[in-house]
Amino acid sequence: MTTQKKLSKLSKAEQKLKKREDEKTLIAKILIVVAAIVFLGMVINTAVATDLTFQFSNPSFSGMGQSAHYLTIDEQERSRKQGILEDLESRAEDVIREQENTTLAKFVRNLESRIFAQLSQDLANSLFNSESGGSGGVFDLQGNQISFINTGTEIVLLVTDLDGGITEIRIPVGSFGICSTDECAL
Repeated sequence: MTTQKKLSKLSKAEQKLKKREDEKTLIAKILIVVAAIVFLGMVINTAVATDLTFQFSNPSFSGMGQSAHYLTIDEQERSRKQGILEDLESRAEDVIREQENTTLAKFVRNLESRIFAQLSQDLANSLFNSESGGSGGVFDLQGNQISFINTGTEIVLLVTDLDGGITEIRIPVGSFGICSTDECAL
């Protein structure tokens, strides 16, 4: 039997229902075909691509921008080392400053100053006072040798330092108000 004969045997309501089902099936088939075309269009579009090329993003590996990268690392290392050195120097200076400002250190500095003042006064008295002083002498001051002699016309002071360097000071007697005898006082 043909489809028309089958339809004529069915009632009109059944015919309408059957027609609607056929239309729904047709619409579903059309939607499936359209969805398949859209899907294939998307897949084919992404399938058309270029070759993948790998590039390192780290300049140490790729070489691009490498010198700037190295300079940045070098500057960071240098500034860290400089900061550490400055911190260590500051701490060392603080320790030295604290050691120099103790009561004992102040006392020793004051005592040394007074001893050196008395020593220089005794040396001057020995050089310029003919009654209580002598004609010369030698003494050692922290490894430096100081020798002096009064020749009558001049006073010669020789200072020999630790390295062997010699400093000679000649002071004329009788001039500039410096006398080693009582004759100048007249």
